[in-house]
Amino acid sequence: MLVIIVPGGVMTEKSIQVNVEKIREILDKNNGARIRTWLSICSRCGLCAESCLFYLANDRNPRFAPAYKVQRTLGTIYKKKGKVTPEFLMECYDIAWGECTTCKRCSLFCPFGIDIASMISLVRTICYSQGLVPEGLARTLPNYEKFGNQMAVSKEDLIETCEWMVEEAADYVKGVTIPLDVAGARYMYTINPREVMFYPQDLGMAAQIFTVAGESWTIPTSGWDSTNLAMFAGANELAGTVADRMYKKALELGVEAILITECGHAMRSAGYEGPYLAGYRNGRPPVPVVHSVQLFYEYLRDGKIQIDPAKRIDAPVTYQDPCNVSRNAGLWEQGREILKFVCNDFRDMSPNRHYNHCCGGGGGFIPMGGPFRKRRLRAGRVKAEQIRKTGAKIVVTPCHNCYDQLNDLNKEYDLGVRIVSLKELLVETMIVPDHLRPDSAGDERQEG
Repeated sequence: MLVIIVPGGVMTEKSIQVNVEKIREILDKNNGARIRTWLSICSRCGLCAESCLFYLANDRNPRFAPAYKVQRTLGTIYKKKGKVTPEFLMECYDIAWGECTTCKRCSLFCPFGIDIASMISLVRTICYSQGLVPEGLARTLPNYEKFGNQMAVSKEDLIETCEWMVEEAADYVKGVTIPLDVAGARYMYTINPREVMFYPQDLGMAAQIFTVAGESWTIPTSGWDSTNLAMFAGANELAGTVADRMYKKALELGVEAILITECGHAMRSAGYEGPYLAGYRNGRPPVPVVHSVQLFYEYLRDGKIQIDPAKRIDAPVTYQDPCNVSRNAGLWEQGREILKFVCNDFRDMSPNRHYNHCCGGGGGFIPMGGPFRKRRLRAGRVKAEQIRKTGAKIVVTPCHNCYDQLNDLNKEYDLGVRIVSLKELLVETMIVPDHLRPDSAGDERQEG
């Protein structure tokens, strides 16, 4: 008997009460020409199979082929007009969250351009409507509602962490600040709560980079969480609220653009899916959205940040393309251009850029936690093999989910590499102008 861990305990097929009318309501709402066409034109050619990391990591078992997964779940739900059994819903849950990261790589290889990831997301929405959602994701949803962020970080904790990081960063860059709620700034910098809770140094590094670049920026004390785990949980109404909260804060402050920290799904939510979820019928955010990869590249290209030639990295380096930064936001070249400035020995994975494989930690897999850990690491074997073949000693990725997953893969597969963000490389190698150089022991880093 399959047992699913959900908020408040566990579920089995005996404890699920299928709400057929609710399922039909969701089907009717999504019964557009697009999905009907996708489900009908799939020829089961199998070209999508080789694109999927779950298929490859599970010895090419046909049941992991993307076409099978979507026909087995959403296709069956439509055929049965929502009249499905509890056992079937549990299988849908298992496939939608346990066998797909919604990375969209399969769509690149489909001769008809079928967007299987969007259909799997719809399966998640249906499961969510029936009370089936991974406990790790479900835990975050009340936090969004009560605190405005997934990790229940209070306003006071955010402010204190920013003040602490200003003190730390001052050892390296004079006059560094983290401005809060500044109206009229060029960028409203939105972050991942993990940076406040577990990686506060990310805030300090960002402050150093922005100070050296002479940037006009601010972090808002509300609407600052650019992540959107509600989107991966299938909680679409809440996901729209999360995105709209950020948009409204940007409009309130009158900033030129929303700047996304080094996070992949935050970019996907803020720039692409969030507008639809928040009710913007044209699919465009009300304020332009820019990812850190783009801005850091522009800093280097325009000379606002300069790299010390003596600090360029000699160790072999490779780049992990986050699905939602590279494939889905089109920023694969900018990441590589940044590395040309800071590295002497860059080695690309194969395949790479928009064809690069998902790390295996996206789509909610990292916060889904323990029950999914074994699958996550197994799926990540494809990425581990990619990294090993490059011979790289440093893996760079501008995404928190990738960062955590790659660190786990590093241990699981004994890769012997160092995982870093772009911010980390920049603060290690950039030149701090004389007028910004501190007079104290912080100069030691600048002297190597």
